Amino acid sequence: MIIGLTGGIACGKSTVAAMLVSRGAALVDADHLAREATAPGSMGLQQIAERFGLDMLQMDGALDRKRLGVMVFNDEKALKDLEAILHPHIRAEISVKMHELDKLEPDRLVVVDVPLLYESGMKSMFPQIMVVYVPRDIQLKRLMLRDGLSEEQAQQRLKVQMPIEEKKVLADILIDNSDSLEATEQQIDEFWHRKELSGSEGIT
Repeated sequence: MIIGLTGGIACGKSTVAAMLVSRGAALVDADHLAREATAPGSMGLQQIAERFGLDMLQMDGALDRKRLGVMVFNDEKALKDLEAILHPHIRAEISVKMHELDKLEPDRLVVVDVPLLYESGMKSMFPQIMVVYVPRDIQLKRLMLRDGLSEEQAQQRLKVQMPIEEKKVLADILIDNSDSLEATEQQIDEFWHRKELSGSEGIT
């Protein structure tokens, strides 16, 4: 069984992914695949250097993620160009890895963690999608605290993603992470119990 896992920045998606893995799920991490797609010597890194300039590379030839992040979060055209470079690579790798895992262990839950799942048009790849949700005001505060950003900087980063309230409406499975970790664990336990009851036929 395969599900997509997404949410908004600073909503706690990685925390929920870890909870699912601790219960036995296999994880495909799109962020990890993105790092592989931009590793030294990769086609992705070469394309980034051609589009954004060699100053996006560090002295050792690795991608300067912080510098690139500052650029794309403040330039919508640059962000779209970066996505056009990376998304095809990531989408292909996700498809290969999740189907390999599903074929290897058909009864095991495969969780595919994709931060920009809806934004990158990957919804159709997954039979069901779990969204990790917190209200936008909490999301903003957590992002500022986590990354040491000003409110203006945090607002800019939220602006380039689909609003979390829209993702909430689209969710097949909603996990509200605005309360305590214990409350989130309880929701994951309930989801896991439903999954066990429904088996490979899906979750309702």
